[in-house]
Formats: sequence, structure tokens, C-alpha cells
Amino acid sequence: MMKKILLVLLIAAVYLAHQDSWNWSKADPMIFGFLPVGLAYHAGYSIVAAAMMAVLAALAWPKHLEDQEK
Repeated sequence: MMKKILLVLLIAAVYLAHQDSWNWSKADPMIFGFLPVGLAYHAGYSIVAAAMMAVLAALAWPKHLEDQEK
């Protein structure tokens, strides 16, 4: 039960991080001199979301889907 609660909290945290209203109307500062801050934020967010999906697949994937019928 605790694992389920932690996974739900992880999903909620990543969902809340996606709501980045703080940088909608500005492009400054530029990251590395050419990358707008919003684009850099979403690049980092994409990496975090992919890591979260890997964790979910490893810990929450239904085992019965992997069983093959013979």
C-alpha cells in the first residue's frame, strides 16, 4: 500500500512540475546563450517524465500481463 501511495505522489509531483506558468511570457534568461528558459525547462521535464515512466514500469507494471499462455 505504501508503494502505491508513493507512486501516486510521484505522479502528482511530476504533473505539478509541468504547470510552469512562471515562465510563459519571457524568454530571458537564455540558457547556454541560445536556449530560452522555457524550452530548457521542458527538456529537463521530459527527462524527469521519462525516468518516472521507467520507475512506474519497473514497480507498477501488472505481472499478469507478462505471463504467457502455453
